Amino acid sequence: MPSEATRAVSELSTIGSPTLWAITVAGLALLLIMDFLLTRRPHEVRMREAVAWSIFYLALPIAFGLYVWLSFGSGVAVEFFTGYVVEKSLSVDNLFVFMLLLSAFAVPAAYVQRVLLYGIVGALVLRGIFIALGAAVLQSGTWAFLLFGAILILTAGKVFKEALGGQQHQVDISGMRTVRLLRRLMPVTNDYRGAHLVVRENGRRALTPLALAMVAVFVTDIVFAVDSVPAVYGVTEDPFLVFATNAFALLGLRALYFVLQGALAKLRHLNHGLAIILAFIGVKLVLHWAHGIWPQTPEIPTPVSLGVIIGVLATVTITSVRANRRDGARSSASPDEQPERSHP
Repeated sequence: MPSEATRAVSELSTIGSPTLWAITVAGLALLLIMDFLLTRRPHEVRMREAVAWSIFYLALPIAFGLYVWLSFGSGVAVEFFTGYVVEKSLSVDNLFVFMLLLSAFAVPAAYVQRVLLYGIVGALVLRGIFIALGAAVLQSGTWAFLLFGAILILTAGKVFKEALGGQQHQVDISGMRTVRLLRRLMPVTNDYRGAHLVVRENGRRALTPLALAMVAVFVTDIVFAVDSVPAVYGVTEDPFLVFATNAFALLGLRALYFVLQGALAKLRHLNHGLAIILAFIGVKLVLHWAHGIWPQTPEIPTPVSLGVIIGVLATVTITSVRANRRDGARSSASPDEQPERSHP
């Protein structure tokens, strides 16, 4: 990590003491090691197991948020919870892309959690790099808030346009440059070879489709980091809180994937909500930048941001459920599905 970025992280962090950073990173490493040990024996994850782990990974940020509240005050705790909600809502959309990738690669159910785990580790590394770079940019001047705000507003416009056009996430494996490059550099086996990423075939090392799937997930992590890190910096300027919200949101992704696997496709209005949230945070950042130049410019308080974000997510969830029910009622009332009436 660049030294300037490292210094920027330490200078911008208000609660992230070296001790707290060390404890947090050590706890994160311990959880990842535990996950690796649990996935050593590949198996298909049942709903009961996924729900139990989801509850565990939901309890962790709640406990951490309470610690922050007691140690640093309600204001910092609200920033953490707001950032966590933002990251979690964005990660749900990321899960849908992961689901399409795993389906496109036809990953066996027993190895899905292994792919997700490697993807989460890659995402954590990338987020750490982006967070440090973001802190360095913020340290250079208030113009960074305008830059981050513009990125989020442009992203929101793209997401909203796709949502209005009814465009769904699509995955074209053949169009991924990284996958094409790997196929040129090394041969790829036609079938999966257990949990192996590289095998020896005909005297040469060859990649397995599992390795390609992991690389594809890692590449998509880069795209997700570009949106998520500026979004959280729109809630808090503290790099430690930004890292903590990203870490807690990512840790529970693997279990949440299996819980929401059947429900993800039914959240048809999720992208509409995410576009509104990204645009809202983008405007918040622009106002924050303007306030530094013109003090009379109003700013959006973090508690208001939390209320807006939760309200948007609740609204799109309700509208998605109602739209699904309405379509289900129309489908059941379709003439093609009605039984033929007997005529006298």
